[in-house]
Amino acid sequence: MTATPENHLTVGVLALQGAFREHGEALEKCGAIARQVRRRRELAGLDALVIPGGESTTIGKLMVSYHMLDEIKGLGAEGLPIFGTCAGLVMLAREVAEGDQPLLGLMDITVRRNAFGRQVKSFEAPLEIRFPAAAGEKPAAPKVLPFPGIFIRAPWIESAGAGVEILAEHEGHGVAALQDRMLVTAFHPELTGDLRLHELFLRIAAG
Repeated sequence: MTATPENHLTVGVLALQGAFREHGEALEKCGAIARQVRRRRELAGLDALVIPGGESTTIGKLMVSYHMLDEIKGLGAEGLPIFGTCAGLVMLAREVAEGDQPLLGLMDITVRRNAFGRQVKSFEAPLEIRFPAAAGEKPAAPKVLPFPGIFIRAPWIESAGAGVEILAEHEGHGVAALQDRMLVTAFHPELTGDLRLHELFLRIAAG
């Protein structure tokens, strides 16, 4: 493997619920060091953090119980790169369109939970994702590439602020977005075997 800055990153994967093992495996295939995070003290020394899918209300309550919500919020505000998938997208949002739950509020998006339906309506759909060009890469314009979307009780992005770049839509709704060093998807790239979004996140984290 070619040595790159991405190879040397230590990335925490919040391991309270969801497909954290799959995220860890994907990150290690990309050359990063993946570390499961279950306690506040395990956030120390990370270069980046992944918040997997699961049940966002439960993840939020566990973050509060383990005194991690404010800690992660502070680290994100200081610039820690964070990748949130499905429930992780909800946790990063500024607001949910319905109900009330603990949120990190780090991304300027409003999301709707379970927007594509409950568990029995989970589905797969092909997506077109705008992958930002790497620094110095030619052409410098984003590349629109196909990507397999696996949606499980998936949220969608109801609205987004001016600083948010929507990278993909499904049925007219935002399902992937980027703001500063935070990346979110409503679907589950960790279940596809396609590493390009994890590679993109590591590139963002190394930048």
